[in-house]
Amino acid sequence: QVQLVESGGGLVQAGGSLRLSCAASGSIFIVRTMVWYRQAPGKQRELVASITREGSTNYADSAKGRFTISRDNAKNTVHLQMSSLKPEDTAVYYCGADVTTTTIITGRYWGQGTQVAVSS
Repeated sequence: QVQLVESGGGLVQAGGSLRLSCAASGSIFIVRTMVWYRQAPGKQRELVASITREGSTNYADSAKGRFTISRDNAKNTVHLQMSSLKPEDTAVYYCGADVTTTTIITGRYWGQGTQVAVSS
């Protein structure tokens, strides 16, 4: 099986920065696309950013220019550097990864979520 462990969430004032991290482990053959989603109270889950194994990135319009997604393939980790944070960024942030396991099965795996709260 595959596990994703997230860290880096917390409480920050508007205009501040946070760096979220997520590490995949388990029966991994290769980690393919990795993503960050978020869900705020009363709202639907939203894709924030994605990154392919080759390093191609995509961002939600709300994240462009403020957030940067990156990864380390050797460590099977992904990061989300968030700057110029706004109260609207308050949400639970979830890491996801498309993983091909050692049995050559590919699926989407999810972390437990980490809370980000931005105060005004």
